Amino acid sequence: MTGFGTSEREGFKVEVRSLNHRYMDISVRMPSVLMEHEMPIRNIIKERFARGKFDVNISFADKRQMKMGVNKELAKGIYDAFSDLQKELSLPGALNIDFFSGYREILVAEEPEYNTGALYSALNDAISRVEEMRKNEGEILKKELEYRLKKLEGIRNEIEVLSKELAAHYKETLSKKIAELVSNLAIDETRLAQEVAFMAQKSDIAEELARFSSHIQQFGASLAKGDVIGRKLDFLLQEMNREANTIASKMDDVRIINLSIEIKTDIEKLREQVQNIQ
Repeated sequence: MTGFGTSEREGFKVEVRSLNHRYMDISVRMPSVLMEHEMPIRNIIKERFARGKFDVNISFADKRQMKMGVNKELAKGIYDAFSDLQKELSLPGALNIDFFSGYREILVAEEPEYNTGALYSALNDAISRVEEMRKNEGEILKKELEYRLKKLEGIRNEIEVLSKELAAHYKETLSKKIAELVSNLAIDETRLAQEVAFMAQKSDIAEELARFSSHIQQFGASLAKGDVIGRKLDFLLQEMNREANTIASKMDDVRIINLSIEIKTDIEKLREQVQNIQ
């Protein structure tokens, strides 16, 4: 789910953005002086979220300048070495401050001081704001999922009603076909009953409907429970899709086949939304 949080503490500015993603993807950008904190920051996000794409941007809010110092021991060593060389070779001239301009390595960048506690305080505050936005979005998403789940249950029940009518439908259809073929012969009711039973057994979808109901119940229970449920919901949708395929393959009734297709369409819409849940 999406979210954005920003916070400032004692010279730090922290921004955290969250986008939909099937897995965990974290990007951290901050001044090089803070790089030692990259892994702890990544671990904090992993502890508080299960999946999503996170962009963390940390900067110094006060635009503090890098201070420069001098490596005095290195400068003295260079000076002494050239002084000795000058004496040994009797070279004219004076060694002055301009002499050191060609030795940039004696300049040392001094890292600005900062409050580590303030850094993590700002980070956690920004993350909490992201969590709040994700929570609000999650409530809206939950209602959408519950609506589509109820729709799936209604279609499933409609299929069950139609499937129970098929036995009588098979008997009527088969009787008409036989009557057309052998209009002058008596129909063997026993054989007819056997054929109807065979067709009914071949197209029995009671188990598939029962499993589909179980998946719907588990999906609803997981939504009510909350927590980290994204992958479980995705798995349940895969199983629902499997049952819908089996139902469509077993039936030759156009109404049920069309309803199975409608189920698969709604499952796909649910799957798109579930990708946003951690």
